[in-house]
Amino acid sequence: MSRHTATVRWKNQGPDFLSRRYSREHTLHFDGGATIPGSPSPQIVPAPWSNPAGIDPEELFIASVSSCHMLWFLHVACDAGFCAESYDDAAEGIMTKNEHGALWVSQITLRPRITWSGEKHPDSAEIEHLHHLAHEQCFIASSIKTDVMVHSRT
Repeated sequence: MSRHTATVRWKNQGPDFLSRRYSREHTLHFDGGATIPGSPSPQIVPAPWSNPAGIDPEELFIASVSSCHMLWFLHVACDAGFCAESYDDAAEGIMTKNEHGALWVSQITLRPRITWSGEKHPDSAEIEHLHHLAHEQCFIASSIKTDVMVHSRT
């Protein structure tokens, strides 16, 4: 078992919190020392109460799924004897309304492009199998109800 932490910090800077006229910008602090600016998506909360330069929770969620999948993919590719040279994923999440009318990230599509080196390169069926194995082992994918689809790019 392992424990993972993040600290989220926000401070009211007005002008009128109870009228919903306040900045939602915040900072996210991680145990290794990284700090990133956070904000709601401007699609959800318009400026000036959001900042498009900040990373919104939906982006973090999608990046988390993509990152976990990539790490497991590299692991299973290595186990299979394939040498990955680079991995580039154009991940995308779709928000829809659930049966109660609440927005949720209902689908995440991963679009990884992998460059291979060495003498042994996987064919498309082997790549699909590696993605399947990675998805099964991904801690994040195992923790969510969002549909995660993988479409390899060549």
